[in-house]
Amino acid sequence: MKTPPVSPSTRRSFLRHLALGTAGLALGGRALASGLAAAGAPGRKLGVALVGLGSYATHQLAPALLESKYCRLAGIVTGTPEKAARWARDYALPDDCVYDYGTMDRLADNPAIDIVYVVTPPGLHAEHTIRAAQAGKHVICEKPMAVSVAECDAMIAACRKAGVHLSLGYRLQYHPMWQELKRLVRVQEFGAFKTMSGGFGFRLRGGGWRLEKKLAGGGALMDVGIYVVQAACMAGGGAPLAVTASEPPKVRPDVFKEVDETMDFTLEFAHGATCAGTTSYEISSNRFRAVAPEGSFEVEPAYSYNGLVGRTSKGPLPSSSAHQQAAQIDGIAEAILAGTPSLVPGEMGRRDMQIITALYEAARNGQRVSL
Repeated sequence: MKTPPVSPSTRRSFLRHLALGTAGLALGGRALASGLAAAGAPGRKLGVALVGLGSYATHQLAPALLESKYCRLAGIVTGTPEKAARWARDYALPDDCVYDYGTMDRLADNPAIDIVYVVTPPGLHAEHTIRAAQAGKHVICEKPMAVSVAECDAMIAACRKAGVHLSLGYRLQYHPMWQELKRLVRVQEFGAFKTMSGGFGFRLRGGGWRLEKKLAGGGALMDVGIYVVQAACMAGGGAPLAVTASEPPKVRPDVFKEVDETMDFTLEFAHGATCAGTTSYEISSNRFRAVAPEGSFEVEPAYSYNGLVGRTSKGPLPSSSAHQQAAQIDGIAEAILAGTPSLVPGEMGRRDMQIITALYEAARNGQRVSL
């Protein structure tokens, strides 16, 4: 089917929104420069230490730090000596910026490192976030925030006590298409979104730590279903009031012995709005749609690292070629230097963990769970 043309009014509205965002970045850049100058280091980029050098750190975060306007890779923490040697060589890291998990606390003595980005499995997020905070470093923690609400609370408390920022690796919060959804909700251009649906899944091959409940916390719902939860909360204007969920019979029960393979769920929001969601390590999906009385919003693919395609009922939304992780890291850096609240704070990660915990309870008991 031929794609309908973008209506001039939609394109003007979206580009005007992008222009406002660009102006905000310019203001943030000035605040960042001012903050760095106040610290006695005009023009200095914030140093980031990556904790955990798996696939995401290797293929997404390290390249993002090379593109970042305000941050640079300044250190690593890994339990694998071979990785440590390779990264130190490839990124010209001095010996005193290379740590293992036993020496991680020495980050406190390294003024070249300002931010610690925790990219270890979720079951280790709380430990590594708290240790980074105690070392006096700002923290970015990859999603999901932790494996329990209690761990989220401990992470938030540790960062608050240390006086450091805690942000989550929610890259799509900085993507123009998803920012457009938040704008539509904020100004009620189409009215309140009432009916939502979304899915994110793929056939998991291998698996590693993702198959271990102690490290992963859960399966597809924790790992990729959280994207659908995030999207629904954006469109719904906040957290749901109640949830239901069910886990279909596993296609590969011999593989998914400890964690969920597929999960179907419903989120119930205020004013009768609902989101029907699905997530899976077996069935492919990558979509989100929200319908309001006077219009709709949809993205498919919705959660990928690039190539997102979105439209509203007024026409297609312009695409973005910006590096998602670089935009996220720079947005967080601006908040740190300007002393303003994070767009993706620890409290947001806690909210999502509370929702996911309720979904697991609903699936286990077969009952509707109120939040």
